[in-house]
Amino acid sequence: MRRYMLLVLLLSSVPSISQNCNNTLFGTVMDLHDGSLLAGATLIVAGSEQAVQTDLDGKFTISNLCNDTYSLQVSHPFCLTKGFTIKISGNTTKTFKLEHHLEELNEITITAKAYSNKSKTILENTISKEELERFSSGTIGDALKSLSGVSSLNTGNTVVKPLINGLHSSRVVIINNGVRMEDQEWGAEHAPNIDINSAGNLTLIKGAGALQYSGDAMGGVIVAEALKVPVKDSLYGKTLFTGTSNGRGTSLTSQFTKSYQSGWYANVQGTVKRFGDFEAPDYILSNTGIFERNASLHVGLNRVNYGIEAYYSLFKNEIGILRASHLGGAQDQIRAINSDRPLIINDFTYQINSPKQDVTHHLSRIKGFKRFDDFGKLSLQYDFQRNNRLEFDIRRGADKDNASLDLKLDTHTLMLDLDSYLSDAISLKTGLMVRYQNNFANPNTGVRRLIPDYDKYDLGIYVIADYRLNDKLLVEAGGRFDYTYMNVFKFYRTSFWESRNYDGLFPEIVVEALDNQILTNPQLNFYNASATLGATYSFGEEYTLFFNYSLASRAPNPSELFSEGLHHSASRIELGDLRFNSEVGHKISLTFQRENKNFSFSISPFINTIKDFIIIEPTEIQQTVRGSFQVWEYRQSDAQLLGVDFDASYTFAKNLRFNHQFSLVKGYDRSREKPLISMPPVNTKNEIVYQNPEFKNLRLALQSEYVFRQNEFPNNNFEVFIPETETTEIVDVSTPPDAYHLLSFNSSIDFKASQKSTVTVGFGITNLLNTSYRNYLNRLRYYADDLGRNFSLNLKLNY
Repeated sequence: MRRYMLLVLLLSSVPSISQNCNNTLFGTVMDLHDGSLLAGATLIVAGSEQAVQTDLDGKFTISNLCNDTYSLQVSHPFCLTKGFTIKISGNTTKTFKLEHHLEELNEITITAKAYSNKSKTILENTISKEELERFSSGTIGDALKSLSGVSSLNTGNTVVKPLINGLHSSRVVIINNGVRMEDQEWGAEHAPNIDINSAGNLTLIKGAGALQYSGDAMGGVIVAEALKVPVKDSLYGKTLFTGTSNGRGTSLTSQFTKSYQSGWYANVQGTVKRFGDFEAPDYILSNTGIFERNASLHVGLNRVNYGIEAYYSLFKNEIGILRASHLGGAQDQIRAINSDRPLIINDFTYQINSPKQDVTHHLSRIKGFKRFDDFGKLSLQYDFQRNNRLEFDIRRGADKDNASLDLKLDTHTLMLDLDSYLSDAISLKTGLMVRYQNNFANPNTGVRRLIPDYDKYDLGIYVIADYRLNDKLLVEAGGRFDYTYMNVFKFYRTSFWESRNYDGLFPEIVVEALDNQILTNPQLNFYNASATLGATYSFGEEYTLFFNYSLASRAPNPSELFSEGLHHSASRIELGDLRFNSEVGHKISLTFQRENKNFSFSISPFINTIKDFIIIEPTEIQQTVRGSFQVWEYRQSDAQLLGVDFDASYTFAKNLRFNHQFSLVKGYDRSREKPLISMPPVNTKNEIVYQNPEFKNLRLALQSEYVFRQNEFPNNNFEVFIPETETTEIVDVSTPPDAYHLLSFNSSIDFKASQKSTVTVGFGITNLLNTSYRNYLNRLRYYADDLGRNFSLNLKLNY
């Protein structure tokens, strides 16, 4: 009997011995919450000695598997280890999702990865929190300039607007903790109202590929995110102090976080910055101080399958505008433009006088999500923003302390998003957005209102899908539709109304005709479609190719349509045009990237063709009762921008690294066959970094930045009659300044203050050689040099 049983067992084992065991399991491991890929995850096949780890892209391969059912254990640092059961039938592809709780990592370098929760076919540049801390006393624009392809449009050194591949303002969308910033970003001197110290990291998307955020981001999307909070019982925080010699000021920021194993958490953060007049190498830049106060509160519950959070931030900033940029008659304007020194230089002071800005921005958000099996993650968010912008001109008499511009912008937004995985290879994201906005321009300023009262309604819907064909190739496609309705009440000067032929084009919008003004009620509708199509292909473990085509469509903003008057802090008269159409841009970008521990690089050429591109440029100088000001006028044209960004990093030795960046942008007005105004000149940066983690994490870095002269620019010079001399003079507002070279140094070292506390001491010098230079993209270059040498001392305490 035993012999028969043994024979049966032997015969039954023949199929299992002869079955195919040459199968391979391919796959990825990702964050359950946001889909980010997890490098260094470990996968163990139960009952065998097979164990593998995911690579930098979260990918893994397990070979020599039979057609059978296997149990796998998947683990990752700061993740909950999880078991999975999977059936193998031939070569199989599978995605595993873990509950990832991100801890603070000792990561110093700027990294570049394609994060799946934003865009999968555009190379995204991310600035880590350690890198952001070096800019603690500066602005978000200062930090972004450390990335290739990013310049800044400056008003002095305190108002810094990001300029991405030649585009800025309304063409660059900023997302602050999941909320699209609505803070009257149309002005050249309107800086983003974000405290850089409240961001855990910054991600830059150079293009309109992130359709879940916007369809009108022709320049790109900037995403500021808070650090994730670990799901465990803990209490931690940090305090960062910075002192600088130029401006003789300080910055102090503190942050505390309390978290619980149950998933509840709370975070509170605050910042105070105070600087006096800044200095060029040879003189004081009078009335350029800054006084900034910020605070934020973040509370929530984070579970695997559901969560809710609330966020509030207050940003309040008082900024002085260079006194020498606001002058009297036309002759003074010409003298100032032709002079090597400002016409007004006063003693150093912390006092901020007119001309100045005083901006207060409130942001509040509440968001909840619920994860459904076989359906996906459903999120609902409501946010409210209030932006109050005051601009003070130099005035005399009873109105001298009153704001010349007083705008209040309220924005309500409701968003519903669904993020789902249709299969292991296909993911889908779709959503709906509804927004209402009200702008109130205070009529009691004693000055003609630059921007009118208006109500604005937006409706947007998008869908984005990606399909991973295999472990090397991923394809992404998406579309978005936005509808915008504006209901505006605006007074036009009768002379301006008739000079634009508005009386013949828009007689139906006239509400009332007064002596020298006409009250109108424009009601405008804009229908905008946007789309993206791209692919990512991986060559082995080191090389990746990104291709993306983006169609972006942007409705003109109220400033471009309705401006008619003096923009006080910009020190210029601005004129809009009611006849404008939506801009439509087609951008093709390509990135070839190599990631290697010794030598990494990326090269990213692009071409961006925009129909009905809205340009603002100088046309004349106009005399007013408050002095003479340049007149800048908006117009539409067809434009083309093209360029390339190049990054490289080479490790010479264990602790020594060389970083290189190069950016080139060319912009052309195709309708008039001439260069576009305010295009960034060619620039290159080279940096040598020594970092020794084994010796108190010592870091020493020397950076060289060379900015070439902008040799392609439009000739917008004009003639002005000088009554004092009864002569006509040419006003040169076009010729760019010379090229310049800057050296900078920064360093840091860690000291253990206690078992759980670390003190980081940093020291830096910018403009090391105290070089006198003028930046073509600085709006105040007509009147003064840029900043001279600056010493800074940073103290950070982690506890």
